Amino acid sequence: MSASTGDDKQQLIDWIEADRDKLVAFLCEFIRRRSPNPPGDTLEAAAHVMEALTGNGLDYRVIDPNKVMPNIVASFEGGSPGRHLALNGHIDVFPVESDAGWTADPWGAEIRDGKIYGRGAADMKCGTTASLFTYIYLNRLREKLKGRLTLVAVSDEETFGPWGARYLADHHPEVFGDCCLNGEPSGMGSLRFGEKGPLWLEFTVKTAGAHGAYTHASPSATKIAVGIITQLEDLSDMEPADLGNLEALIRDASSVIDHEFGDGAARIVRRVTVNPGTISGGVKVNMVAADCTFQVDIRVPNGLTDEDIHKEVARILEAYPQVTYKTLVYNPPAWTDPDTEMARIVRANAMLVSGVDPVPVISLGGTDARLWRYKEVPAIVYGPAPRGMGSVDEHVPIEEFIHVVKCHALSAYDYLTAA
Repeated sequence: MSASTGDDKQQLIDWIEADRDKLVAFLCEFIRRRSPNPPGDTLEAAAHVMEALTGNGLDYRVIDPNKVMPNIVASFEGGSPGRHLALNGHIDVFPVESDAGWTADPWGAEIRDGKIYGRGAADMKCGTTASLFTYIYLNRLREKLKGRLTLVAVSDEETFGPWGARYLADHHPEVFGDCCLNGEPSGMGSLRFGEKGPLWLEFTVKTAGAHGAYTHASPSATKIAVGIITQLEDLSDMEPADLGNLEALIRDASSVIDHEFGDGAARIVRRVTVNPGTISGGVKVNMVAADCTFQVDIRVPNGLTDEDIHKEVARILEAYPQVTYKTLVYNPPAWTDPDTEMARIVRANAMLVSGVDPVPVISLGGTDARLWRYKEVPAIVYGPAPRGMGSVDEHVPIEEFIHVVKCHALSAYDYLTAA
């Protein structure tokens, strides 16, 4: 590392340290500007991002095929030709079903014991804030950069919807560039180079129905649904194709995976998982249900495809002529070379900032990074741990938040100054 490069990286660290209060205040206000998806209205939260760009004299464009789900894209050229790096994050968050179980206001961004609480704190307003401020800081050094930096802040990620990064992939591929850095939850100790694929299925059961005492008169649609759900658990026994050297990498990372994502996470990285997320059926308790609908979230590991799952589902349904089903969502599992340049850069900077060498892992959940990988563009995910993600008391420690901002800024700098 040259003296000039070292000076620039120290300058980035100094700016971030000087802006600690500003960064925390931005993230807290970002959380308070509610953006649950569904329903998906992110206008207030997106305005917060736009205000920060405008306040720093930076232009941007809004791409909004859905007017309440704006995508914000900003881009600048460095001082000389080079590669194009995309910083991707999302603005929408999981909904909050109820305040029950929360020890803090889910939308209050309360700071307690050095942690910021609120929906989206980890997933992923921390990471999107890191992307935004990386863009802001690197603009100050733009003459020293080679190539192009693009901020891609989207508003429709949580439901794999069509109005966010998927829309950009189809209609604005120019924003994807040569590499992607994303701040979805990973934990300081791991970086995500790949992810399982979500396959969402909706089953419909229809029978004649009957009086609740006349169980001989008709099969129960709800009972059939329960039977199918139980048998779908057998999908976890499917064996994915061997991934060669990646198998050993994933196996060796098992303790880190469990630490960052919870005990048992490593066990299911290479397994099919089945979550019956919703079920609705019947009219009243003393009637044999004539219909039932349920939706299942299946996560497909690398080495299997949706066709493999459909074959097993068809086999199960042979015994149930009353049942039909359809696919709601499918995104194939995808991965980037775990030793790709950006992975090495992020690991080096995590060591520089906090003395932590994050282990490359395949993640359980899906991210927009998959869309870069589908285009054969390397995409690396590095963000906070998923504490309370999609659950109660979601939060991010302030020190971890600052660590993520520093790692993103330094890594984007390194990528855009490499020979």
